[in-house]
Amino acid sequence: MTLAAAAVTRRFFRPTWAEIDLEALRRNLSKLRDKAAGAQVMFVVKANAYGHGAAECARAAERLADWLGVSCVEEGIALREAGLKQPILVLGSLYPFESFLAAAEFGLTPTVASLSAAQALGEAAKTVGRRLSCHLKVETGMGRIGMSPAAAGAVARFVAGDRGLRIEGAYTHLARAEDGPEASRAQMSLFGQAVEQIAREAGPVELRHAANSAAAVRFPWARLDLIRPGLAVYGLYPGFEPVLSLKSRVVFLKYLPKGATVSYGGAFRCKKASRVATIPIGYADGLSRGLSGKGWALVRGRRCRIAGRVTMDMTMLDVTDLPEVRVGDEVVFIGRQGGAEIPAAELARELKTIPYEIACGVSARVPRVCRG
Repeated sequence: MTLAAAAVTRRFFRPTWAEIDLEALRRNLSKLRDKAAGAQVMFVVKANAYGHGAAECARAAERLADWLGVSCVEEGIALREAGLKQPILVLGSLYPFESFLAAAEFGLTPTVASLSAAQALGEAAKTVGRRLSCHLKVETGMGRIGMSPAAAGAVARFVAGDRGLRIEGAYTHLARAEDGPEASRAQMSLFGQAVEQIAREAGPVELRHAANSAAAVRFPWARLDLIRPGLAVYGLYPGFEPVLSLKSRVVFLKYLPKGATVSYGGAFRCKKASRVATIPIGYADGLSRGLSGKGWALVRGRRCRIAGRVTMDMTMLDVTDLPEVRVGDEVVFIGRQGGAEIPAAELARELKTIPYEIACGVSARVPRVCRG
């Protein structure tokens, strides 16, 4: 193969990538499956698997997850087109209602969150000429989507009376699973009342579910028939292995005299003769501008401060205390290098947000490189 041909077939040239440890993902999922104690496991892969790569992560979990969870029909279609065969629940509210037809075409199980949605699904069943299953979503305190517990019986009565529809499951979403158990217990009580109404009108509910990662780990009484972990599978919850590392390489080194400034606005001023490394990663890749002047990266196993403002495509590091650094050296913004580590949770604390946002923020232009 010629050098030109080899260059064309490379997956990426700019040395910035997100490394996905699929073995760690499988270990996390196995740990959660053990905690489920017989309940089924729905692996939530919405938002491109929280930035980790939905198709790749779902394939890695095929033998460990009974279900996959997505946010919208488009995400479910992408998984089907990637060859995934597991049952897929669309966790979001489907609108416009024409999307029920797309869900049916691709074998996706929709959420029904209201009587009008149930009626629309009934029309879709007539159009496709076959029975369609759904999960009823009950609102118990999240304040997002779902029918009230009081309305659950009426919706179940309609579904039970439509021969084209079948209730496969019912679920709710716990708003405070990481807090004390009181709020979650109150939600579970309301959900239990709703399930009783559904069962009176349509028969026993096959799959009851409420537990996200925190509830699955902390509250055995919330696991019911199925758990819906996401955060813990990706190692973004305490006690689980991180799956994503965000890496790049040094592409330029320069010496600057005392008093020289770095990046926009001159916010970083060298207090002494300094050595600064340029890294081809910026806020367009998901490295938040909020880390300007206060974030860190690992180079040769040591922490180096971000020098000045993070720009759209490049970020500078102060490597003055590491004279051995060379162009081509690996740089880690999230993850481990040698004995040092920068977890996503650290970035989340610095930016006053949550690890979900850090992982989801890694942009699509950053290649995902899977190992394991």
